[in-house]
Amino acid sequence: MSVRMPEPDSAVLSRREKIVATLRSIVPGEGVIAGEREMKPFESDGLTAYRQLPMVVVLPETTSQVAAVLRYCHDEGIRVVPRGAGTSLSGGALPLADGVLLGMAKFNKIREIDFENRVAVVEPGVTNLAVTTAVAHAGFYYAPDPSSQIACTIGGNVAENSGGVHCLKYGMTTNNVLGCEIVLMTGEVVRLGGKQLDAAGYDLLGLITGSEGLLGVVTEVTVRILQKPETARAVLVGFPSSEDAGACVSAIIGAGIIPGGMEMMDRPAVAAVEEFVHAGYPLDVEALLIVELDGPAAEVDHLIERVEAIARDNRAVSCKVSTSEEQRLLFWAGRKAAFPAVGRISPDYYCMDGTIPRAALPRVLARMKEMSEKFGLRVANVFHAGDGNLHPLILYDANVAGELDRAEQFGAEILKLCVEVGGVLTGEHGVGVEKRDLMPAMFSETDLNAQQRVKCAFDAKGLLNPGKVFPVLHRCAELGRMHVSGGQLPFPDIPRF
Repeated sequence: MSVRMPEPDSAVLSRREKIVATLRSIVPGEGVIAGEREMKPFESDGLTAYRQLPMVVVLPETTSQVAAVLRYCHDEGIRVVPRGAGTSLSGGALPLADGVLLGMAKFNKIREIDFENRVAVVEPGVTNLAVTTAVAHAGFYYAPDPSSQIACTIGGNVAENSGGVHCLKYGMTTNNVLGCEIVLMTGEVVRLGGKQLDAAGYDLLGLITGSEGLLGVVTEVTVRILQKPETARAVLVGFPSSEDAGACVSAIIGAGIIPGGMEMMDRPAVAAVEEFVHAGYPLDVEALLIVELDGPAAEVDHLIERVEAIARDNRAVSCKVSTSEEQRLLFWAGRKAAFPAVGRISPDYYCMDGTIPRAALPRVLARMKEMSEKFGLRVANVFHAGDGNLHPLILYDANVAGELDRAEQFGAEILKLCVEVGGVLTGEHGVGVEKRDLMPAMFSETDLNAQQRVKCAFDAKGLLNPGKVFPVLHRCAELGRMHVSGGQLPFPDIPRF
């Protein structure tokens, strides 16, 4: 389906023409896209159930151009939505019909690799995997590795605080970013952190990481690169139930073992992945764990023995240890292909993202089975099991009336359950528009107001990525205080299909 922009009146049309002309003077050549057909690729991100053509798309190439665009939009009261590669699964890059879409794809250069200080300085449009590729020849890599790493960009990773299969041991994006250059909505350029391990003053870098494009636009990132471990081996462990696999996850962590990665898939996901990738996954199990141990060879051998013993104690029915680097990579290739593989068994699926305490995994899995029956929709589960980050894939058919609605209701119930058991609404996909109206399930009005005061301090006019994260928008008064008597700003319309 497609969305046509409403026919504007003459006043709006002239204003749009003026905006387009001004942006073309700032970003000349092919840097501004204003045709309806040409803007189609930007109408949604990875949450494709929601689409909206932007007013205009601008693709700057330099920090000075970004600053000039934002300064102009700030002075004219024009809303701006930043966009990386568009792989966000929460609608974080959903455009606005009356807003400028600021695409950062042309910021795609690696500016510096400093092996002595173990950092790389990159532009936000550099893909996640490109960082590892650029340093692999020297035995280094970039640790955060989302499943979309071949396409997702570092700027988007910073915006969403992305994780990946190895975040259990090596941390999320926030643990691997040392510095950022950001442009504020006013056009001011600010540098936070750098090559040093710590910076004086407030931890504004920690504030920017995971801020979903609401505080500023990132134009440069300094990331930590790590030396590859001496040895890495992966273990495939099959279980007769998802609850047994969940109990094994808790037992491994409880034993003081921190794997390089620990992922879990249930039977539907395993079957889809094996047919797609042929990774050697067992098809006669209800749940599969992939546990990777890395470090010195002697340590890895010892830890594998301990993991196998723990697995047996938790009713494991199969266990396969990788015997070569090629086989280890094949095990992971299956897991990283889980999302496209599941797309082969259902016309559509809704990818959820929530995080729970590890000990609650068996309880949550049992409840999700009940929800699946309640809503009449299948679910394939893929988890970053080690850190409790769940990615249930709710299978539905958008061509069947009511199925998308049921899928969204199912997803909302899962996220509320995550909060109920002591978890959070998101692990790495962000809030965006998807979970915006669920925020009161986790935060009180006082909590949300305190968070929005931070937004107001960076963007007093509320022009940067509005309509995302916060269920209610407020006007900002001086010094970032809430202007309670000033009423609420209207929410941007969010068309859904």
